Amino acid sequence: MPSTTEGTRPAPQKKTFGKSTREVPHASQKAQKWYPTDDDAQSKKVRKSIRASTPRSTLAPGAVLILLAGRFRGKRVILLKNLDQGVLLVTGPFKVNGVPLRRVNARYVIATSHKIDLSGIDQKKVEEVASEKYFAREKSDKKTGEEAFFKQGEKPEKKKPSSSRAADQKAIDKAILSTIKKEPMLISYLGSSFSLRKGDRPHEMAW
Repeated sequence: MPSTTEGTRPAPQKKTFGKSTREVPHASQKAQKWYPTDDDAQSKKVRKSIRASTPRSTLAPGAVLILLAGRFRGKRVILLKNLDQGVLLVTGPFKVNGVPLRRVNARYVIATSHKIDLSGIDQKKVEEVASEKYFAREKSDKKTGEEAFFKQGEKPEKKKPSSSRAADQKAIDKAILSTIKKEPMLISYLGSSFSLRKGDRPHEMAW
């Protein structure tokens, strides 16, 4: 066998076992005595470009939707605008069923065949409400020290909507309510909650 210099290891020898071959390490190549306890961190594959979501054809502004999840599940709402990443801007109106201006996921709604004319709504106001800043959460003032200790047993104060949001709600709902009142039974339809009874077959229903 050819002599090897210090610091170098001979290449593994290939041995044939029947039809298959495998590499057999040399006798001088000893197995490691210690192995690392933690796995090597692998870089995560992050998608660089965000795919633009394409809304369903039934999710057009003015369509009456049924919410399937969240605090107002079962309520019927009116679609105002399709936002980015499959989010919808909807309203009750608030005076009819108590649903305020809010964003919902398009996956958790059923679109009905009924549509309402939104030509009387101020589109600039809708664009303003649809922005990310409008729905951003306000930073809560966390009390620390003695003040927080003495406030432990007290009930937290209920948050009231800001006057600007209440004004925006009234401005948008005013035009919708004038249109709704023209159609008979539409106010009671929006005010009622959706539910399924025993024996109902949703896949055979005409929405």
